[in-house]
Amino acid sequence: MATVTTERVFNFSPGPAVLPLEVLEQAQADLVALPGVGSSILEISHRSPAFDRILEETLADLRTLLGVGDTHDIVLVQGGASLQFSMVPMNLLRGRDAAADYILTGTWGTTAIKEARREGAVHVAWDGAATAHDRLPEPGEIRLSTAPAYVHVTSNETIQGVQWKREPDVGSAPLVCDCSSDFLSRPIDVANYGLIYACAQKNAGIAGVTVVIIRKDLLARSRDDLPTMLDYRTFVKNGSRPNTPPTFAVYVLGLVCRWLRDSMGGLAGIARHNAAKAKLLYDVLDASGGFYAGHARPDCRSDMNVTFRLPDEAAEKAFLSGAASRGLVDLKGHRSVGGIRASIYNAMPVAGVEALRDWMLEFRRSRGG
Repeated sequence: MATVTTERVFNFSPGPAVLPLEVLEQAQADLVALPGVGSSILEISHRSPAFDRILEETLADLRTLLGVGDTHDIVLVQGGASLQFSMVPMNLLRGRDAAADYILTGTWGTTAIKEARREGAVHVAWDGAATAHDRLPEPGEIRLSTAPAYVHVTSNETIQGVQWKREPDVGSAPLVCDCSSDFLSRPIDVANYGLIYACAQKNAGIAGVTVVIIRKDLLARSRDDLPTMLDYRTFVKNGSRPNTPPTFAVYVLGLVCRWLRDSMGGLAGIARHNAAKAKLLYDVLDASGGFYAGHARPDCRSDMNVTFRLPDEAAEKAFLSGAASRGLVDLKGHRSVGGIRASIYNAMPVAGVEALRDWMLEFRRSRGG
């Protein structure tokens, strides 16, 4: 059956987000019956040989793409990054005398700290709220507590559009990272992290599965009074299958890993691709004379979420309406900050970003800019 693609819009949603077309087509082809299995991925047992292969290949591809060594375990869990806001402190902070340090660069880091405070002492090592989280801290601005249990950062803030391009220096403390919105978008040195977590529905697949990469020695911190399904050791011991996992979400994650590996040149290749896309939009912002005002400071800008304002709300409303008529959708900024947000994750094609760039130039000219 031929795949009809002519009606697809350019989807700039912050998540669930655009998927690679070839991943969608492969999932479509396999949906009724997996090759050699005769049943849909939606139907097969999570204990079947077919799913064994899917899970094993997905975890192996994640390990290869990210360069994860034997020092870390990779597990697949449920509940999204929001559940990790609780699981991280439950496993790494509960019952400890030390505080957990949080570097707050936007909405999601601020949300994570609320859950951590339920489990133990928390120290804010830096907070960018004074300038509406439009930047990252300078190294000398971060004030860590004495021997923190861990230091938490959000690698990319989707709402404010700021992104760490290199991890902060936290000394010997385990660095914990919410990597949800730039996971698999660029190479990172996993050895520098104690724990990384990322929901899949931005760059890595669909909603329903969350990747956790945890340094093995940190598993000893989990206490026996934890609920079974909130204990990282449960997932490590049971190979990510202590209960029925989201089989379709795991399958799509595997397809995305294969696409990155075989079609995009791995994480180094996708990083170049993403940086080039982001530059197309930031060049328009920088040349607009202030007509388009970016939220994030230039040295802290995200390659994933380009956030900006127009001269007034009426102009923003007209911009969004015109964009939608051109098949450029889900560009409205988060309700907490307003404006425009173009989420240009891994699977957003260059053609989509070029179409948005062209509309930005046309709209500015139409307004005398």
